[in-house]
Amino acid sequence: MEKLKKRGSGKATVAYEHRIDGERCKGCGLCISICPKKVLGLSNTLNDKGYYPAHQAQPEKCVFCAACALMCPDVAIQVKKVNTTM
Repeated sequence: MEKLKKRGSGKATVAYEHRIDGERCKGCGLCISICPKKVLGLSNTLNDKGYYPAHQAQPEKCVFCAACALMCPDVAIQVKKVNTTM
């Protein structure tokens, strides 16, 4: 999990997590170009397949819009709600 952000009040909150499967990503950069907050970048480290995968270069700017996940042709990005209780 690269990022977890909580929203809500009271005992029940909804958190969002953003995951990039670095081994599945082939570094095409489509997610980087579509991100409205310019959160993503390419890693400096090769994955097992020899690609530089995407990663959250500025995770604090992520608004969990999921545009990156929708754009990814390799289905390497997930943005989902995680229900938590305090």
